[in-house]
Formats: sequence, structure tokens, C-alpha cells
Amino acid sequence: MEEQIRANCFHLLHSSSTAASASARPQALTLSLSLILNPSTSDSTLSSLLQILTLSLHHPYLPSLSLLPTLSLLSTLASHHPHLSRPIFHSIRSLSLTSPRAIAASLSVLASLAESDQTLVPELSEFSENMFLTLCFKPSVSVRHWALMNAERLRIRPHLLVTVLLGFTRDPYPYLRAVALDGLVGLCKSIVVEDRELVETCCCRAVELFSDMEDCVRCAAVRVVAQWGQLLVALNHDSNRKNLSDALFLQLCSMVRDMSLKVRVEAFDALGEISMVSEEILLQTLSKKLLSVSVQGSKLTLQRHGLKEKTYSGLCYTKPFEIPASNSAGVFVHGLEDEFSEVRRSACHSLHTLSILSADFSGEALNLLVDVLNDDSMVVRLQALETLRCMALFDRLKVQEAHMHMFLSTLVDDGAVVRSAARKVLRIIKLEDVSIFKLCVDGLLENLEMYPQDEADVFSVLLSIGQHHGNFAADVIVGVSDEIEPCCDGKLVFDGGRVAALLVLAISAPLSHEKHTFSIPPRIFSYAVTLLGRISNALSDVMDQDTLLAYLSHCSSSTIISSGEFDYKRKELFLPVEDGSTNNPIYEKSCSADMQLQKLNGGASGSHCQKTGETRKVVKALINYQAEDHGEVIKSVEFILEKVKDIWQLIQVGYTDEVLQTLRSWKVELAKFPTSSSAGAFTFSLLQLRIAKLLAKLWPHFISPRKLSCGMGELGLLLGKLDRTIKEMKYRFMGLSKQEELHVLELILLNCVLRSSSIEAFSDGSTLKKLHSTLSLIESLYSELSMEPSKFVSELKKSLHEIGFSADGPFYGPLLFRKSIEIFSLKQFVFSVKLKHIKAELDVSGNDYDKPFPFIPGLPVGIRLGITLYNISRENRLWLRLAVDDDLSEFVYLDFDRFGGNSQIREFRFDAPFYKTPKANSFTVKVCLGLECLSENVHSFKSCGGPKQELVYLCKQKEVFLSTVVKE
Repeated sequence: MEEQIRANCFHLLHSSSTAASASARPQALTLSLSLILNPSTSDSTLSSLLQILTLSLHHPYLPSLSLLPTLSLLSTLASHHPHLSRPIFHSIRSLSLTSPRAIAASLSVLASLAESDQTLVPELSEFSENMFLTLCFKPSVSVRHWALMNAERLRIRPHLLVTVLLGFTRDPYPYLRAVALDGLVGLCKSIVVEDRELVETCCCRAVELFSDMEDCVRCAAVRVVAQWGQLLVALNHDSNRKNLSDALFLQLCSMVRDMSLKVRVEAFDALGEISMVSEEILLQTLSKKLLSVSVQGSKLTLQRHGLKEKTYSGLCYTKPFEIPASNSAGVFVHGLEDEFSEVRRSACHSLHTLSILSADFSGEALNLLVDVLNDDSMVVRLQALETLRCMALFDRLKVQEAHMHMFLSTLVDDGAVVRSAARKVLRIIKLEDVSIFKLCVDGLLENLEMYPQDEADVFSVLLSIGQHHGNFAADVIVGVSDEIEPCCDGKLVFDGGRVAALLVLAISAPLSHEKHTFSIPPRIFSYAVTLLGRISNALSDVMDQDTLLAYLSHCSSSTIISSGEFDYKRKELFLPVEDGSTNNPIYEKSCSADMQLQKLNGGASGSHCQKTGETRKVVKALINYQAEDHGEVIKSVEFILEKVKDIWQLIQVGYTDEVLQTLRSWKVELAKFPTSSSAGAFTFSLLQLRIAKLLAKLWPHFISPRKLSCGMGELGLLLGKLDRTIKEMKYRFMGLSKQEELHVLELILLNCVLRSSSIEAFSDGSTLKKLHSTLSLIESLYSELSMEPSKFVSELKKSLHEIGFSADGPFYGPLLFRKSIEIFSLKQFVFSVKLKHIKAELDVSGNDYDKPFPFIPGLPVGIRLGITLYNISRENRLWLRLAVDDDLSEFVYLDFDRFGGNSQIREFRFDAPFYKTPKANSFTVKVCLGLECLSENVHSFKSCGGPKQELVYLCKQKEVFLSTVVKE
């Protein structure tokens, strides 16, 4: 078969090399590709193919349109058969020297070959610089643009590249000036520069282009000034360093009033990167009137008179100029009042970072930020709340009563994500006045009244603020205790959310860090027992139900409750142990809930938990959270997930081994945390690390397609693993918010793009169809959340618009997704609610290799299974898969509603029928439980009676051993 294909291929290639038979060339290229991808193709065939492709490449009658496919084939041949890289490199290099029309395309392939074979780098560097300079002087704008965009790949020496880039900043074409400036930004980040004169030159040239007529050039100039300016500041080690940093800040301030929206956004983004600014300049950005700052003792005073005469030396000594301090006047006032939401969001983000530098600046900025909380754009409101949260984390948020009305309005915002963000601020805020604390409590109660679906998070926030302000919480409870008490006819009415919320606040007071004896009546805690399930469900991230019951039991039976009983320093809360107590420090959970309630009501005579020993016997550990504070776990998990986002740059530049080693260490770090009540977050985080690991292995295949160290079979295997992992992330968790759902959907989108960009998967029409449907779902979510699509989504939408549903063929189609892949960035996942992990457990009792179940060949057999389901809802469809091999498998639908239990946990026995017993003495059935992916558009299973869509498996596969019945 190989000989026949080879003969046909060589015949077509030979004939297509002539001008008479151009129509035969596409078929010849397709056959060539099949030979290259086939792992069983012999070396002699590959060598002959290389020889014919090389001759075809140099043929004088080869059409220009056929040159790129031929180069693509040679590149693919080198990537799959590295031992041919060197002759292919030299062949294409000779083509570049003899054929001017092929220089750009040839250099691109040569750069890719050098990336996969480092021994070719010196030859590329020696050869590419001359070719690069040749391209830079070509009359074609597109060729010059390509050369500048690919300068880094071509291994151009930095000092030469800087000279070329600086020269192109004066090119008459604006897009060339812009790409030259962006090249300077990239160069600044990739090399170490110690030449002060060179840095000044780059800064000065970029400052000159602040007045360029084109928006794209001014945007790029702002980025250059921000990056090279900070480098210039870092090169100064004398007292002038601070003044130079102030000058840089003021220089960027001059662009925040630019007529272009994009330039203003770039300017504010750049301001947020400055790490050292004088306090007087920062304060001036918050007022349109010029201020001067005078310090009297430890008090800072603002006076309204002329600063307009004050100037700072510019960034360039060779062309000295003065920068007026008035540049900073009202910068953030203008930014937060800008007509475009993108600018307002960027201004808020800059305040996010700058507020850390000065407490006085942070206090003044708060006056502006509270007004932004009423912004029309949800994105801006969210950024303002994130800025407030950052200020609170660094103890820069000093909230006054005048600020509270606008801030508390976000608790009743129409957007659930805004309300959630506002509650996150309340969790960490420090309040110095009981009146402000009462306003916060009233705001949370109003949130609960208007949006009952927020109950769990509202209760959790009430517990948090009560812990941080125990005395205030106790004062509030004493003031509203009449609302909690039974009504006049003696009935206890606790159905209302307000009363339940107040009970949660009462629960929080004794857990406070503050040393105080609280005056909350013990009966208040006994009332909370009647809402045990409701409250424990909301506080499950802090304590489990058994712990909450034990805690309420103790508090309701104590005459005096003091925060001194509880030690928060060890993440375990212990009651004091009386002298002569046993050595067992942990409360024994064998004491049932009925016994706990009996103690709550006074206890029965003879009970082992009597009043005299209650402190010792009832609760030795108030929060037996298995050494786990869920809040700390989530904080640590989110810290690791933030690091995952930060290593994306290493993945992009190909540091695969280092990234994989780092991810392994983080996985070990995660494993140190117990997961009893944060299993969802823990498992989701492990999946996120797995996705990062798979992307690290996959990325070189797509960003540098020629840098392949494995065959297409392994590439397909990696893509399959990525697909299964993302499906697990999508279908095996309950409680995903819309933002979290967007995170998962963009990963699905990326997986579709990667599949469509691989040679073996590109022809799969279902992948392209799924890509379109997922993109539509993402767009609807962005519209619902009033958010702007990410750059990745926007670029992909543009690419799909160009190609439609049909691709341009195996040589051109996948390349159209290249820019989308390059622009993708792995975002940080932030938990907004408690995730519930959907999982299952299978148990096959009394069965192993030595004790098989009996069966009669050809007749059905029942397999007794013990099944436990966690967090399964009525909407889920579950299937048991029983398989002997790939050709002999059956699916059994599991109607779990018949077996009782609740949505959190169901446990039952089930006899699974297996009908196709083989005619053999013994066999093994592999059993697994899967969840049907109901929202998938692609039907993966078409067997009669089985699932119509793909399954995500919820447990490890179990082996069941069966043997024929022996007649005695």
C-alpha cells in the first residue's frame, strides 16, 4: 500500500512541477501529507519525498501560490522526523538566497526549525540578520511589518534590533511606527539594559510620539514610556531617583486627556504600574484645583494655592525639558468621570494599586470611589469594589458614615456578581463605630429581603463581621432581641430571613477576637437550634452541622459567655478543660444529635453529660473542623490559582519543564490542606492545575508548530485529556456562578480552537460546530453580565467571521486561529460561592479474583452494587457502564429517585443486569458510573437504549469477577 501511495504521490509531484499540470498539485500535496503523518512510512520513502519536494521548491515554474503549501509540507516533515531538519533547513536557506519572493515565508520556517533544533540557532543568527535587514528595506509595507513582528524569532542581536526599531519609529506608515514601539516594549522585558543613554533615547523618542496623529502610535508610545521609564528610574541610585519617578508619573498624566479612548485607557493602565510617587502629586490627582502640601508635626494639611509654578526635570538629559506639576491636576477626577466605561474602569484599577502607597491618598480617593459605585456600567462598579477590597486588605479603607449610603446600595444591586463583590468587602472591613456597624447589618438584612437567593452568603458575611466586631454584634442583638423572642401567644416564629440572620449574628459574637463578656441571653442560642439545618448549610464553610449543634448546646446552657473561651490562633476552638479531666481533647461525635438536644433542654437524670461535668464532657473542641479553617483554605487555594495565572508567560515562551515542576510542587502544597468541607474548591483547583499542566505540554505544538518532540498520536492524546478534564470541570460541580461558568466555557472554546488548529483534527466538522455554539453561549453570558468580551473571544469571533463554517483547507485553515491562540491568557479563577463536587462511590462486596460471582453463559446475570451519590440533582441523568471490552459493553439507566435520600447524599443497593454474558468459563466486567453531558451538542453514543451524549465518569472503575456455575 505504501509503495502504491508513494508511486502516485511522486508521479503527481513530478507532473505538478511542470507548468502543464498545476491542477495535480493539490492531490500531490495531500498524498505527501499522508506519507509524512503515517508513522510506518519508511525512511527511504521520506528521503525520496524530501528530494522531490526540494526539487519542486526550486522549480522555476512553481506558481507563487504553491510555494507556501510546499514550505508547510517541508516544515511538517521536519517536525515529525527531526533527523531531516538539517537538510530541510539548508534547502530552504538556499531558496531564500536565490528567490527574493520567498524570503519572508522561508525565514518563518527557518525560525521554527531553529526553535526545535537548537544546533541550528547559530546558523540562523548568522544568516537571518542580513535577510532581516533586506526585508526592512523592502518597498512593501506588509513585508517590513512582518520583519518587525518576527524580529525576536529571527534571533536578531539586541543592539542591532534597537537601532532598527528606533529608526522605524520615524517610518511614514503609522502601523510600522506602532509595531516598532511595541518591539521596544518587548525588548525591554526580555533583555537586561544598563546603558543609561540608550534608555533615555528610547524614552525621549516615545515622548516625542505622544503628539503623533495616529491613535495606535500614541498607545504604543505610552507603553514604551511606562516600561523604559521605569527602567530609567531603576538605573538611578541617587537622590534623583524619586524626582525621576515623579517626572515619569507626570509625563504619563499628560496623556489621560487624550482625544482617543484607547490612549486614555493605556495612560491609566500605565499610571497603575508606577510604584513610587510623591504624596503631594498623588493627592493633586484627586483635585482639579492646584494644592500644596504642608506637614505640621504628624498632620498633613492641604492648602489651595499655586503649585502651577512647580516643575520637574524631564526623562531625557540630552534634550532637557521641564514637566509641570500641574499635569497631575484632577487626573483621576477626569478618569472617573470619563464618558467611556473602559476609561473609568482603568482609572479605578490604577487607584487599586496606587492607594497602597499612601494612607492619605487612599482616604481622599475613597470620596471619589463611593460615587463610582453608582456607575451605569457593571464592570466599573465591580472594579470600584475590587479597589475597595484591596484598600481594606492593606488597611487603607477608613469608612465614614457619609460613605455608607452609596456603598450599601451595592448590596441591593440588580447584578448578583456586584452584590457578591460588595459582601466580599464587608468580610474584611474594619469598622470603628457601632452606628456604622448597624448600618452594615441593616444593609445585609435589606439584601436578604430583596434577594432571598443570597441567604447563604449573607449569613456567612454576618458571621464574619460579627467575629471581627464582637462587641458591636452583641449591642445589636441586645437592641433587637424583642424581634427574636416568641410572640404574645407563645409561638416561635423563625421562618423569616431577618430573624434567622439576626440569630447568625448572635452566634458570631462569642467567636470574636475581642476579649469581652457578652450579655446575649443563652436562650437566643437555643432558638438557633430550631434553624440548625438552615444555618449550618449557610455556615458549612466555617463549621459542620455537628460542631454547630455542640457549640449552640454549650452557649445555650452557659450563664456567662466570654470570648476568652475560644482560641482562634490555632484554627481549632477549644473550651477550657477542668482539672482532673481525661486526656481526650476532642469531642466524641458518637454523642448523637438527640443527646445534644436533651442536654440543651436540661438533660435527663442519670445522663453521663450532667451539669457538673458539662464543660468537660459536652464540647472539648468547639470547631472540630479537622484542623481546617475553610476561609484559610480558600485563601490559600486562590493564592495558588493566582500563581497559575502568573506562570502563563513561562508557558508562552516554552519553559515547559520548569512549569511542570512548579505545578507539581503546588499540587503537593494543595494536598496538605484537609478537604472535609471544602472538597469542591479543592477538587476544582486540582483540575485547574491539571489543565495548566496539559496546556504547558500542548502550547509549544501550536505557538511553535515545528517544535514538536512527539508524533501526532501523542498530540491527539493530550488534546483528549484536556477535553475530558474541562468536561469534568463543567459537569461535576454544582453552584458555579456565571463568572465561573464563563471561565470554563472559555477553556472549552480554547480546546475547540486547539483541535481545529491541529492537522489531524481540523477536518472534524463537529469541533467547528461546537466552537460556534460555545461562542454563542459565551456572548449571551457576557451580554447578561454587561461585560466586555475578552480579547481572546473577540479575536476568535473575528477569525470565525473570516472563514465561516468551512475551512480553507489543511494548509491554510488552521493558521487562521494562530492569532487567537497567541492572544489567549489563562485567567485566575476566583471562587464566589461554595462549590459542591458531584461524585459517586461504587462498592462490590464479597467479590474478588478468588471469590467470583456465578453466572450461566448466554443468560443474564445480576451484579450487586453498593452505590453512594453525592450532590446529585433531579436534572442529572446517570448511567452504569458495564463492559467486558470495547465491543461488548452495556449501559443501564439509574433512576436514583427510587432509592430515597436527598440531593446531598444518596446511599443504596442496586442489582445491575448484564445481558451479554459471553460463552466462557470466566470473565471480568468493568463497572463505572457516568453522568450524561446534557448540554453537549455532539452525540457521542448512538447505541439503542444507552446515553445519547457523552458521559463524564464520577468514580473509579471497579472490576467484577464472574465464573461459570460448577455442577456437582
